[in-house]
Amino acid sequence: MLVEPAGSLNVGAIARVMKNMGLQQLVLVNPQCDPLSLEAQQMAVHAFDLLQAAQVVETLPAALQGCTRAIATTARPRTLDIQLEQPQEALPWLISTSEQATALIFGPESRGLSNEEMYYAQRFIRIPSNPAYPSLNLAQAVAICCYELAKYSQLGVNDEKSAIAVDYASVEALEGFYQQLEALLLKIGYLYPHTATSRMEKFRQLFNRTQLENTEVSMLRGILTQMEWAMKNSEARKSEFGSDR
Repeated sequence: MLVEPAGSLNVGAIARVMKNMGLQQLVLVNPQCDPLSLEAQQMAVHAFDLLQAAQVVETLPAALQGCTRAIATTARPRTLDIQLEQPQEALPWLISTSEQATALIFGPESRGLSNEEMYYAQRFIRIPSNPAYPSLNLAQAVAICCYELAKYSQLGVNDEKSAIAVDYASVEALEGFYQQLEALLLKIGYLYPHTATSRMEKFRQLFNRTQLENTEVSMLRGILTQMEWAMKNSEARKSEFGSDR
């Protein structure tokens, strides 16, 4: 999944390496180049069919619809309190749930993923490179990750959890929960507008680590809904008693 790719050459090269490694689904989020340009076709060589089949969407949330697991990539240190893993550590987790859609997210060539875009992922990888010149070309970074994915796919990686079909919550289901949680916490004064983003980041990390199932998200949202109802009911009673005086 490429967020706002700017170079047709990169997009074409990425299509080629994906086909080399047996990967098929390329998603372009608000591309800033023509993925079907002559330059892209020349770099793709025999992978032009992947360029033609690439899904183009406007936003990252739209691209992640239906995905239950997402890994974001970064090439630079972050102020976010997140654990950065190496590709070989995190990528097997993506393919250990073969029955459900997953995503590997790469940012624009010029800036990488923003902190806000990183929030949509549950795990984060950074490719180790020379500290004196750590930044990799986008197509090179994708190639390394594609190789790792292909390697583990061929080995038939599975963990104990994948042996049993689990109905994991999708990224958009989690996002709905986070938005409802933030709104309620703002209303009760636990969060303040100027610090809400940083505090919600902690909640996201907490719940993302647990890999929530759909039934669990429904349960949590039910609790929030009941709390909202109780607050409204309490306010209505106060208003009623106040009007009787």
